[in-house]
Amino acid sequence: MALVKADLDLCQGYANCVVAADDVFDLDDDGLVVVLRKEVSGSEMDRISDAARSCPVAALRVETP
Repeated sequence: MALVKADLDLCQGYANCVVAADDVFDLDDDGLVVVLRKEVSGSEMDRISDAARSCPVAALRVETP
């Protein structure tokens, strides 16, 4: 399992992450990222990591314990 984390101070609402993985990321009413699932399985790791890397301001992290 990996943990998905968002830094709301950095988020500017580009929504690249939502386009790449809308089952894990969404935007709230203020246009900031919401992490829908904080834990992702190993089989999803590449896809979710790519979505996090697509953030132009590096507001997302996927960490393995």
